[in-house]
Amino acid sequence: MTDQVPVKAAKTSFEIITKLRELEGAGVSELASELDKPTSTIHDHLRTLEAEEYLVKSDGDYYVGTRFLGIGEQARSRQKVYTIARQEVDELADETGEHTNLMIEEHGRGVFLYKSRGPDAVQLDTHAGMRVPLQTTAMGKSILAFRSREEVDGIIDRHGLPQITEKTITDRGELYDELDEIAERGYAYDDEERVKGMRCVAAPITDDDGRAIAAMSVSGPKSRLRGQEFREEVPDLILSSANVIEVNLTYS
Repeated sequence: MTDQVPVKAAKTSFEIITKLRELEGAGVSELASELDKPTSTIHDHLRTLEAEEYLVKSDGDYYVGTRFLGIGEQARSRQKVYTIARQEVDELADETGEHTNLMIEEHGRGVFLYKSRGPDAVQLDTHAGMRVPLQTTAMGKSILAFRSREEVDGIIDRHGLPQITEKTITDRGELYDELDEIAERGYAYDDEERVKGMRCVAAPITDDDGRAIAAMSVSGPKSRLRGQEFREEVPDLILSSANVIEVNLTYS
């Protein structure tokens, strides 16, 4: 039983950090209520995390500190696909005028690794490090479509198929049918499945075995991303960019 205490303590600290990020700052009592833990326990963890410079305190509330920036940047830079794809993502944003994104899968979730904003892009909630259910985005679906069915089953068993909007896919059979279509045509669509009013087109970035290691996308309001642009022009641009990244990954 004693051996489990440090593990539980570490889990509590990470729960606090995660909740502080969600709440964009909070006090001891609010955190204790949110996490259903004793105020004294929360207080001890907060003081320790502040002393180690992972949190900062202002006007009685605690906030995630900038020390996480260095950790996050090191984790991102370790991803070879990030260093190689970043230029293509930026160029695609300039060409389309919209948001372009790079995503990887980690622990069964989609993680936004990089984001570039074109001159006409609207404001979105996405940011580097943001984690989302894979089936809610075109990038996530394109990754799943180029993974083994056994791996996809494992991800669904672990995380389920949570509903974000009324158009989110929440049925396993429906998702499998769409993944088959994506695998056949080579790219994926997201039609208001995570954000109402927004559409997205994405393509996987695959390794030499055809397994998706990442995905890139263009997203924009449905009033602009429609018709031939949505169905043909943007997919062609994304497929071309993904191909350049794959070649550079192979020979870099």
